[in-house]
Amino acid sequence: MILRILFALLIIVHGLLHSMGFAKAFGYAFANQSIYISTSAGYAWLISGLLFLAASWLFIAKKKSWWIAAVIAVICSQVLIISAWQDARFGTIANTIILFTSILAGGSVCFEEIFRHDARKNLKHNSFPSSDLLTEKDMHHLPEPVKRYLRYVGVVNKPKVKNFRVVFEGEMRDKGKDFFPFVAEQYNFFANPARLFFMKGRMFGIEVPGYHKYTNAKARMDIRLFGLIPVIKKSGPVMDKTETVTLLNDMCLLAPASLIDKRIEWQPINDSMTKAIFTNENITVSAILYFNAEGQLVNFTSNDRTAIAYMKEFPFSTPVTEYKNINGYNLISKGDAVWHYPDGKFVYGKFTLKEIQYNRDYID
Repeated sequence: MILRILFALLIIVHGLLHSMGFAKAFGYAFANQSIYISTSAGYAWLISGLLFLAASWLFIAKKKSWWIAAVIAVICSQVLIISAWQDARFGTIANTIILFTSILAGGSVCFEEIFRHDARKNLKHNSFPSSDLLTEKDMHHLPEPVKRYLRYVGVVNKPKVKNFRVVFEGEMRDKGKDFFPFVAEQYNFFANPARLFFMKGRMFGIEVPGYHKYTNAKARMDIRLFGLIPVIKKSGPVMDKTETVTLLNDMCLLAPASLIDKRIEWQPINDSMTKAIFTNENITVSAILYFNAEGQLVNFTSNDRTAIAYMKEFPFSTPVTEYKNINGYNLISKGDAVWHYPDGKFVYGKFTLKEIQYNRDYID
């Protein structure tokens, strides 16, 4: 926060200092530069300064386009500084700082735009009438614990789910390392199954965005420093299967109405447990769902997910720690992501649900 304030002040002060070029061109007494500045150049100094002020306003307002205005301002400014090098050369230092920061910010914004482009593309390919209601008849083939769960959530006689958008906050970590905070935005689509998960983590004070994409039963993980420098890139059959489990997990916890999907085969176990076998194209995965007496889904376990750090399958679970009523649905609000390694349970993720909307017809 302090660095953000200092950077905003740098842009503002740097922009205001450009008024000296304008003042010199029009003969104001306080501007005592030694070189001659024409009136047209004076206007150029003024415009450059205003561009910096515009960039500072966009930055303070947290508008994603601030970096574009800043880069344009820096280019204009540096041309003017070179033309008045003797008096203005130290402005190059500020321009360098602003340009470097702008490029880093622009990298993250452009990386995130790939995610949003994919979301818009999937929205076009996953459309059906959202007025179609989910009824008891749609649930006739489900095991009793799943029926109770859907009634508890409150999906009956409400629109069937074609997609959802969710925002998370939480913490993640690798084994042997500390937790790092993150915020994440995710879109899921169900007619043609897709999961698009964009996370912004902060490690050692540095933003490290990551994009997990699952479409057409193909998965890819792409993590980049500042959205520019590749850190981790993974894809292939192991990722495809792993993310199919994650998609099934999303259906169970975040979009319970989607559990009527015919691609799920159900095998009842008892009054509080059932097995779900999900097939998407040529990939089949399974999970055990655990329910309490209230009808809540309290855990999801699967042996079909691979820990990418080890490239080996380990038991995976997502115990639910809290439910809340959100927009008329009783949904998970807090949960963990857990690997069950041979040497014990390892909680690698803690998730808090901040927002969720179903059947979106636009992408932010």
